[in-house]
Order: sequence, then C-alpha cells, then structure tokens
Amino acid sequence: MLNPRVFELLSKYGIRPNTDLGQNFLIVEDIIKREVERAEIKENETVLEIGPGLGVLTDELSRVAKKVYAIEKDSRVIEILKNEYKWSNVEIINADALKIEFPPFDKIVSNLPYQISSPITFKFLKYDFKKAVLIYQLEFAQRMVAKPGDKNYSRLSVMVQAKANAALVERIGKGAFYPKPKVDSAVIIMEPKPKKEQIILNENLVKALFQHKRKIASKALKDSYHMFGLTKEEFKKVRKIFDRVPHAKKRVFHLDIIDIKEIEEFLKENGIIEA
Repeated sequence: MLNPRVFELLSKYGIRPNTDLGQNFLIVEDIIKREVERAEIKENETVLEIGPGLGVLTDELSRVAKKVYAIEKDSRVIEILKNEYKWSNVEIINADALKIEFPPFDKIVSNLPYQISSPITFKFLKYDFKKAVLIYQLEFAQRMVAKPGDKNYSRLSVMVQAKANAALVERIGKGAFYPKPKVDSAVIIMEPKPKKEQIILNENLVKALFQHKRKIASKALKDSYHMFGLTKEEFKKVRKIFDRVPHAKKRVFHLDIIDIKEIEEFLKENGIIEA
C-alpha cells in the first residue's frame, strides 16, 4: 500500500525531489513499518536517522522511540517537517551527516542517500550502537555481505565484517520509491560484534590490496607500494619483503579478514606499516 503523504507534501509545497541529494522517497507503507519492526526499538532507546526526507519513516520511529535525531541537509525539507509534524521527541538537525559529530544514540534506522553510502557506513562503524536497519542500493548491499571468493567481495565487505555482522534481509524494487531510482535497493541489518571479536584493520592496507583484487596478494601490495608512503627507491630496497607476506600467493578476493590481519602484522614487524 502506497503512503500518500509524500505526494501530498510535494504538491502542497510545490517542490521537486533533489536527486543531487539522493532524494528518492520511500512510499510503500509496509516496507516502512517492517524497517521499524526490524529495529526492535525499546521505549527507552534513542534512534538516529540520516536523511528523514518528508518524515514518513521519522513519524513511525517517533511512535516507538524515546528520542529520534533526524539529520537533514536540505533546508526546504526541514521547513516542511517543522510545519507538518508536531513531534515532541524528534530533534531535527540541519547539517551534513558526514561533517558533524553524532549525538548519543542506540540504534540507526535510515533510508540513506545513496551517494553517501560508503562514507556514512564507515562513519557508523566508528560509533557504538546496538543495531542498524538501513536501506542501500542493492549492489552496495550485496558488497557489504559478500564473502571471500564472491564476485562482490571488496574493501567494503572486509571493513564492515571486521567490526559487524551484516545481513541482507529484503530486496526492494524501484517502484517503492518516488522518484524511481535507476536500480533496486535492499535492507541491511547491521549489528556490531562484541568488542573482543572486532578486528581493527589498517585501512590503507585494505585499500592497497583491493585496488588489485584479482592479483595475488604479494603482487597487489607491490603494485600499491606508494600507499605505504614508500618512494620508488625505498621500495626497491624492501620489495622482497612483500614476497614473504603470509598468503602471498592467494588472490586478494580470496583473503579473509584473519588473512589480512596476518599480512598487516607481518608488515608491521618488517617496518612497512607503523606499529
């Protein structure tokens, strides 16, 4: 069932969605409700929402959460939200979500602006939270949950799964949004692993490897030597170290998180990466 609220508000205020800001508004009522249900929000919990749009998801969150922080960049949208809703437990923050410190929160529920999917996900992982229910482009969601050897296995897969358990729980067709995006979407549930199970990886190392994910690990590292701050002359002196890394002959897209951590420790021991 379509939620008419989005169309009513767009018509009332005479505005068009700003696709530069990733404004593809979710309009299917059932999907919105399932998103909130999956978050299992308790009445004493605070929820963070990035990109509230025209407030249909925010309104559902306000009914079950103690507090909702909704971060919105578009001042036109903020004016509509303040005029149309009388929430007592929603604080709208006019800001770029990538540039501000988040207020304290327990859970994240968002239909994310797709063009910030990668940086906002990495930012989420720097915070302590209980659970996130997030809508992404389908391809991005598939990369988040991909396993070693999968065609979608990537730097994103590694960095997310080193810190959190992620599951793709629902595929969403283009028609669930207005205006229709060019691709399908998906719902991801992400839950941080216990601190003792999280693996902190050197981001430069992961980037260096996955720039050449079809190559064997030693070759990928040698082809990315500049990412370790090495000059050409310095690299010539230490290049044989890269031949001796653990899993040197494994192709990068077959390396699991433990493999990558072992490579990192070896490079630290040999002075390529700062300890």
